[in-house]
Amino acid sequence: MSEALQQNYEICEEIGRGRFGVVYRCVSSASGHTFACKSIDKRLIANDSIDRECLIKEPKFNQIVAGSPYIVELHDVFEDSDHLHLILEFCGYQTLYEQILAGTFSEKEAAAVMEQLVQAVAHCHRRGVAHRDIKPDNVLFDDRNRLKLGDFGSAEWFGNGETMSGLVGTPYYVAPEVVSGREYTEKVDVWSCGVILYIMLAGIPPFYGESATEIFQAVSRGNLRFPTRSFHSVSPAAKDLLRKMLCKDVSRRLSADQVLRHPWMMSGGELRPMTK
Repeated sequence: MSEALQQNYEICEEIGRGRFGVVYRCVSSASGHTFACKSIDKRLIANDSIDRECLIKEPKFNQIVAGSPYIVELHDVFEDSDHLHLILEFCGYQTLYEQILAGTFSEKEAAAVMEQLVQAVAHCHRRGVAHRDIKPDNVLFDDRNRLKLGDFGSAEWFGNGETMSGLVGTPYYVAPEVVSGREYTEKVDVWSCGVILYIMLAGIPPFYGESATEIFQAVSRGNLRFPTRSFHSVSPAAKDLLRKMLCKDVSRRLSADQVLRHPWMMSGGELRPMTK
């Protein structure tokens, strides 16, 4: 581990593990404040040019999107021959994924989470950055239960009207245009947020299958349904927002800023009198 890192931070217990590295709790030697240290093993991606590019991009995009209270803050970066170490804001141990496992959300609870998540996404988009891997595992909470969007390893720049390409993301949450292999826009993030909202309200994903291939096929069809068993108590207003976020036609899909202005969002999930 980097000598400079060890001089500045006390590395404590492991709190997470991913494909290319480990996340530790760490404590600043100077301030005594707690942070998270994400240590990425460069040897695991030495032969993969795409993953090497992600390694370089993650700290860069974290810096570009700095300034939002709903995005995990990058504090420091250390590098040695084998690892890249990112010192990040510490957000506890629970993710949105773990909250979802505990059960479905009321509309008011779901709207509170979605408002913060879409605020984070809208901030990124205003800075010309698409996250491209929004999923409950990457949505964290701080000690005040404020949402924090993290993991910018798959992010991409789309500023100046540039489009993006490449199959990036996680099967359940990826947008149809990504699966198709076409070029796409930042609205892929809105689709992913729509999937999260659907799961929070229904307890099931909108598009599913027994394998990644089957999930991609279901996503590509984009046949959005609201099963009575799961949606019997969900308001027409919430369903209206879901239709507009999970719209296969990208030109008709809402932008992040438009999602924030939707009546259901503006009412905090408490808008009921709305026709289907």
